[in-house]
Amino acid sequence: MKALYLFLMLIFGATINAQSNAKSIQNEIDKTVWKPFQNAFETLDASALNAIYADKTLRVTPQGIDTEEAYKLGNIERFKASKTNKVSIKLDFWFDSRFTNKTTSYEVGFYRIRATVNGSVNDSYGQFHIVLKKINGQWKITQDWDTTTINGHALNKDDFETHAPLKF
Repeated sequence: MKALYLFLMLIFGATINAQSNAKSIQNEIDKTVWKPFQNAFETLDASALNAIYADKTLRVTPQGIDTEEAYKLGNIERFKASKTNKVSIKLDFWFDSRFTNKTTSYEVGFYRIRATVNGSVNDSYGQFHIVLKKINGQWKITQDWDTTTINGHALNKDDFETHAPLKF
């Protein structure tokens, strides 16, 4: 009986340690990826945003699959147009789930992009699935999938507001 008790305690302890390590790594990812991602998006800094992605990234949107890094040029053009049109952007998001080890993290969440132009506010909502890999000591986005609908349901304010946005 004592052997079973000790075995269960070892398993429980290992589980807590693994969860603690994952949380520590997720905090590192928040500081080195998500805070800079949000800042780059809100300041319309396409170069900073693009630098968060790996050199080879799989990007999937309702428009299709991009393995040629076309989204990076799209970021530059979109942010330049937004600056020209004096668009202000606020990006909020939260995580629904995160699975992390020392070299890879799979993160699912919901976002709201609030665009303001000439005093008019437009909110867009969506879900993202991101894979991050630690490459040469830095966390980089290697896969990026997002959508504005789930099972035919257009994501909206009610879907987003089920959780509070993250604060960095």
